[in-house]
Amino acid sequence: MSKIRLIDIAHGRSGDKGDAANIGIIAFDDKGYAIIDKHLTAEKVKKHFEGICHGKVERFELPNIRALNFLLHNTLGGGGTVSLKHDAQGKTLAAALLRMVIEIDVS
Repeated sequence: MSKIRLIDIAHGRSGDKGDAANIGIIAFDDKGYAIIDKHLTAEKVKKHFEGICHGKVERFELPNIRALNFLLHNTLGGGGTVSLKHDAQGKTLAAALLRMVIEIDVS
């Protein structure tokens, strides 16, 4: 096993969908996509945002653009117009996820 930072193999974008945050992680190449497809699970994303994400996390695959999209429910304190959170629209969450360290198989 080897550890890598997600930011070394992908970039991301995030925003809001009401009270849910939307995070897209896009791999730089096919090798990176194979890694995130295998190792970046909804469960790991939920754990990474423990204390911030109070609902379920859904994962959607977009292999044609080498991307994964995560929807983090009950994360933004009610959404942009009613939330008292500093980042009520979830714009910084992609940057936070890209700092995740993941363990990968070296084979």
